[in-house]
Amino acid sequence: MRTDVTKINEKTPHEQLTEGLMMFAGGTSKYFNTGEWRTNTPVFHEEKCKQCLLCAPVCPDSSIPVKNGERLAFDMDHCKGCGICANVCPFGAIEMKEGVE
Repeated sequence: MRTDVTKINEKTPHEQLTEGLMMFAGGTSKYFNTGEWRTNTPVFHEEKCKQCLLCAPVCPDSSIPVKNGERLAFDMDHCKGCGICANVCPFGAIEMKEGVE
C-alpha cells in the first residue's frame, strides 16, 4: 500500500513511498545526464593549463576527470556549469561561457 503524497512526512516508512519519491540506489547519478541542466558552459584552454589540478577536487559533479596526473576534457554529460572550477584556476585555463555548448 502506497501513502498519499500529501500525508508523507519524516516518519513515513520508505516501503510506502512511490518510486518517484525515493532513490533507486545509492551512487546512480552517473547514469543521468545532468549536464543538460547547465546554463553556463566551461571552456578549457589547454594551452594555459599548468596541470595544477586545483579544479578537479572542487568540482561538485566530478566532471573534471584526471588520468595519470593530468586533467582531461570536461565531462559535459554531468557538468552543471557552476563555475567553481573557473574561480579556482589561477592560470585562466577555464572560462565560463553563457549558454550550453
